[in-house]
Amino acid sequence: MIRRSALMLLFCIGSAQAEPLPSLTRDGLQALDLAKSSIALRSVAGPDNQVMDVARLYEKTLTEGGFPASAITITPVGQTAYLTLRWPGRNPALKPLVISGHMDVVAANASDWTRDPFVPVVEEGYLFGRGATDMKMSNALGITALIHLRQQGYRPERGIVLALSGDEETTMQTSQMLAKSLSDAQEVLNLDVGGGVLDEETGRPLYYSWSGAEKTYADFALIVSDPGGHSSEPRARNAIDVLASGLLKIKAHPFTPELNALTRSYFMNAARFSSPRLATAMRAFAASPGNTEAVATLRADPALVGSIGTTCVVTMIKGGHALNALPQHAEANINCRIFPGHSRWDIMRDLNALVQDPTIRIEDRSAGSVETQPSPLDGVFPPAIARAAQAAFPGVPSFPSMSSGASDSMWFRQLGIPSYGASPIFIKSSDDFSHGLNERIPLSTITPGLHFLLSIIPDLTRH
Repeated sequence: MIRRSALMLLFCIGSAQAEPLPSLTRDGLQALDLAKSSIALRSVAGPDNQVMDVARLYEKTLTEGGFPASAITITPVGQTAYLTLRWPGRNPALKPLVISGHMDVVAANASDWTRDPFVPVVEEGYLFGRGATDMKMSNALGITALIHLRQQGYRPERGIVLALSGDEETTMQTSQMLAKSLSDAQEVLNLDVGGGVLDEETGRPLYYSWSGAEKTYADFALIVSDPGGHSSEPRARNAIDVLASGLLKIKAHPFTPELNALTRSYFMNAARFSSPRLATAMRAFAASPGNTEAVATLRADPALVGSIGTTCVVTMIKGGHALNALPQHAEANINCRIFPGHSRWDIMRDLNALVQDPTIRIEDRSAGSVETQPSPLDGVFPPAIARAAQAAFPGVPSFPSMSSGASDSMWFRQLGIPSYGASPIFIKSSDDFSHGLNERIPLSTITPGLHFLLSIIPDLTRH
């Protein structure tokens, strides 16, 4: 049951709406209300995790929309949970389509935000709140689309399974459990990855990019130990200094630029919608990944650096035990996103070679991650995505890409099930604040997002 405090917060959401809504259909308003209600639930890992409340909210919405309660299962796992909705197909011999997403969000401190991250607010054409883009609006659109199809009498030929994990942002335990339980799936439509890009000036759609692969997530700990001593008696060796030296060596090392079929296609297509300087670099890199000038240009762009090879960056540090003592321990976490074709052990070996210091111990702490191969670029998915993008915005081009981040897709790909990232969200690059401060989603994405889903879901389940 949703906590009383959460219910009170949901009751008060309307007071946080600061301006009239744009013209939306009944489905659009339902999706917006569901997104707001789920944002108000703090589904963050920890003792007060409200993923279960989000799952029950979704369950209530689906049953009120006409799905039988027996079709929905909520499975508690520790402090989180996962949800499945099974919509049987007319032909039980056909493998089902899985629609994938997650209910959890990353942590957010209210003191850092302009608005409380867990009090959804509509202002200036945006819905603000933690999870707005990653990925509670996508969930709301997916659930609304499924309800719409059912109420309109649609009967899928192949079954549909809505699979929402509860810890994608952290341990991915429920993600892995879901994939194993759905190992009979034909393919996966992952609403968490990909999406449409809007022009920064006009807001018009530029292109739709879907993900057929993703880089491998990895965390490596760099650890230095030392006897320490009194801070009034400094020594030549200091654990923090040694660690810092190793980190600077890693920072100074760019990994070899690489291409695959997905990234080459992305660069060649996205170049048409980029600035002249960036377009030139994209085309040059697609022709030759060893082009140093092109590599420098692409590395300078945070949105593109992850597409040209493996990246490793320090994300956390800790060390020392007293203000007046030499440190006995210093540790840092290096987060790597590994280009397909390389294993975590390859990168760990590279880090050891870069540091060149046997007193710095490197440990692989990414046990909850696996290397996967790209999904096939042929078959029914690419043309279905192209038709769905056209349904959202007639004339918009679509093409494949590779995701730099990790998602639930990796657990399905590990089992040999093709997974494709095809989010219903159309957004300006400058409006993407996923995992960051003041996360928001434009309300203008609701209608085309529904058109997208109401095209692709039947398209993939008619046969």
